[in-house]
Amino acid sequence: MAVVVFYEKPGCSGNARQKAALEAAGHTVVARDLLTTAWTRDALRAFFGELPVAQWFNRNAPKVKCGEIVPTDYDEDNALTLFVNVPILIRRPLLEVEGVRRVGFDEATIHDWIGLTAMSGENLETCRRVEACHSPENEHRHVCKG
Repeated sequence: MAVVVFYEKPGCSGNARQKAALEAAGHTVVARDLLTTAWTRDALRAFFGELPVAQWFNRNAPKVKCGEIVPTDYDEDNALTLFVNVPILIRRPLLEVEGVRRVGFDEATIHDWIGLTAMSGENLETCRRVEACHSPENEHRHVCKG
């Protein structure tokens, strides 16, 4: 089984489910804080491989969900600069096993890479908390602010 360096947002329930899936498969998870790591552009770039730049973004980040930041508007250079300064915008988790780096938690991809015991069938990359930018119950707190 693998030792997986797992860059997460501490307290994220989605990241907790992902770590649990890895541990259930017998992997050792070494959790690190994505938000406080002193990222460089080169270190981040290594996680994204051949993915299009728009797929590097955390689609659950409030500024992305609200349209304040549009991932397709960014090229590689601008996205990396943004991520170094605002790491909450980086798609999670970032994973590293024996020098191989990946982004995101697509179960089939992870299974093919290092193995998972049983795939849940649910999208473990998607945040369970659905937060609308503008809805009657959220009108008093617009998530794009702050």
